[in-house]
Amino acid sequence: MSSALKPPDRMTVAEFLAWDAPGETRWQLVDGEPIAMAPTSRTHGTLQLELGRLIGNHLADAGSPCTVVAAPGIVPRIRANENFRIPDLTVTCTRYETEEYDVSNPVLIVEILSPSNRADTWRNVWAFTTIPTLQEILLLSSTSVRAELLSRGSDGSWPAASTVIEEGDLILASIDFTMPLARLYRSTRLARG
Repeated sequence: MSSALKPPDRMTVAEFLAWDAPGETRWQLVDGEPIAMAPTSRTHGTLQLELGRLIGNHLADAGSPCTVVAAPGIVPRIRANENFRIPDLTVTCTRYETEEYDVSNPVLIVEILSPSNRADTWRNVWAFTTIPTLQEILLLSSTSVRAELLSRGSDGSWPAASTVIEEGDLILASIDFTMPLARLYRSTRLARG
């Protein structure tokens, strides 16, 4: 196998960003190791796009300086030189003047859980909790109408367990956003009749 097809065993974030990754596959860097990311399922992609649209519209209507970014690069504070994680969405309120590949100072990160990526996603979530500006992490299920929300406490700590939401409103205090959870799933196969 040529070295152009096989990723290096270990990389720094700088090496990862300069690397000419093979094929069309998306990659993330986890503890120095490049990890290929599987394509999203239809439900996963629909949830990502729908929530991104709803959050983007909410921020624009509110006149917020914040923006929603799809598939952003996130560098957690833990082992920052060896990690470049790719969640589904993030919201940041930091302006930028030159192009950047990692989103600075996120306030909200959204991950969509699939059966095949659950353990990896939760490893990302716990790495994200090291980011000082991050206020909330939302995890959406791609197999049922279900959300899990982690919210940073006023003392800066994170809860040991997430709050599970299966009906009623999804409330994201970090961006003053409220909507019925079922509405988010309206165009997926999981929509209730």
